[in-house]
Amino acid sequence: MAEAQLQQFLNKIQQLNAFVALSEAQPALRDALRNCDSHHEVVALAAQFGFDIGRRWGDTIAASAAESSQHDDQANLFSHPCPGDGTEQIDVLAQGAQWRLERIHSCNASSAEGHWYDQEEQEWVLVLRGSARLQFEDEPGLRDLCVGDLLYIAPHRRHRVVSTDPDPGTLWLALFATADG
Repeated sequence: MAEAQLQQFLNKIQQLNAFVALSEAQPALRDALRNCDSHHEVVALAAQFGFDIGRRWGDTIAASAAESSQHDDQANLFSHPCPGDGTEQIDVLAQGAQWRLERIHSCNASSAEGHWYDQEEQEWVLVLRGSARLQFEDEPGLRDLCVGDLLYIAPHRRHRVVSTDPDPGTLWLALFATADG
């Protein structure tokens, strides 16, 4: 087994273990899992909670795309490996004159001590996998986000990332636009 395949295998095991742990902590999820009649239903249920357990560990992304009848111009937001501990990987997925769509993958990451984001742009963010804790300068407490949570951040609203999940990390979809865009 090549190292890349080993990492893919280990990542799938981690995702399965995390999904099982979540199902044990959430009775409603456990009931939904119990009601699944096929492997495909389990994979779809797991995906609703941000877990990618469907791809076989030996499949390459290209092979999985071919099996799914996907086209070469399609990508999978969940298919990239987790970045290094304490880091983020930012990929621009699409952009126009006054906007850009980013995939942000954070692994046990946080803003540097004392650093506040103070952006010119407005930001809309959606958590696709994992969780995060944010702090806004104008709020007394911390804001917890998990899979499916979305948030709008107005221009110049100072905020910082307090924490994100360890491997497989926190996966965000973020849309940035100029105030008039």
